[in-house]
Amino acid sequence: MPFIEAIKQIAKSDLKTIVLPEAADDIRTLQAAEKVLKENYAKIVLIGNKNTIEQKAKQNNIDISKAKIVDPETSLKTEEYANLLYELRKNKGMTKEEAENIVKQPVYFGTLMMKDPNSEAEGLVSGAVHSTANTLRPALQILKTEPNTKLISGFFIMVVPDCKYGENGTFIFADSGINENPNAEELAEIAISSSKSFKQLTGKEPKVAMLSYSTYGSAKSESTEKVIQATNIIREKEPNLLVDGELQLDAAIIPEIAKIKAPNSPLKGNANVLIFPNLDAGNIGYKLTQRLGKAEAYGPLCQGIARPVNDLSRGCSSEDIAGVIAITAVQAQMKNREEK
Repeated sequence: MPFIEAIKQIAKSDLKTIVLPEAADDIRTLQAAEKVLKENYAKIVLIGNKNTIEQKAKQNNIDISKAKIVDPETSLKTEEYANLLYELRKNKGMTKEEAENIVKQPVYFGTLMMKDPNSEAEGLVSGAVHSTANTLRPALQILKTEPNTKLISGFFIMVVPDCKYGENGTFIFADSGINENPNAEELAEIAISSSKSFKQLTGKEPKVAMLSYSTYGSAKSESTEKVIQATNIIREKEPNLLVDGELQLDAAIIPEIAKIKAPNSPLKGNANVLIFPNLDAGNIGYKLTQRLGKAEAYGPLCQGIARPVNDLSRGCSSEDIAGVIAITAVQAQMKNREEK
């Protein structure tokens, strides 16, 4: 079964409520909501002006009748959420007046819904219109990081068609969306979080490659030393995790090349979690794989936030959004199990 279809089946087993704060601004979001509701793998809350959303849906023959629409301008929760935001941010200099204005922004309102213990909201997907910063800033300010997590990072699930590498063509690429130039400690944290995400979303053993332009000292620089140091940190923190580095991409994912370049590598050219040395490499790598390899790209998904909040590429399709909603729903299931 294709990766995203398997995720949808898991999501259907325990429906979660996902918030979409871009419904009034983006037709792809409404198309994705229709698809999700039709296939019944999540409940949907649309944030924005009710008339605008319903008119846009009607004009484009999109059925969102099963979605709940919440307008921050008229919601009975708006004052309560403004007070909550003020209490959370007053030590950072936020005034009550600022909180009353900010709470009406759909991404902030949706994030506050997830902070509210009496709300049904369990995950949020944004980024088709908003930048990564504008999607994640409310999450960092309101939800914070999950316990025992030092760093929030971003990853893509990449599903490459007709591919024998990775996990039958399925990979995690990280960090491909958030951290620009992580140091060795941060790179290790990204790798550990990504290995856990891979296990959660695929049920398969993560095999982590710490990527570089060098394999086992074929070149030496500050960049390669960072990757080697990060690999050593991971081995110390997670001795049971299958990880190796520094490795060039071909030595990480192609067994025949691994035998030549890295014959003693425990990965044996079967890596399925690819950790890039910086955001330039990660972002370029995923876009090349998506556009030239015709891969499905889901993300940038976020790891390390106390509740599931996921970003989107502004070049995403409605199918991409629907897929990320399914992944977010499964992450919400996992979060609930952890808390029980």
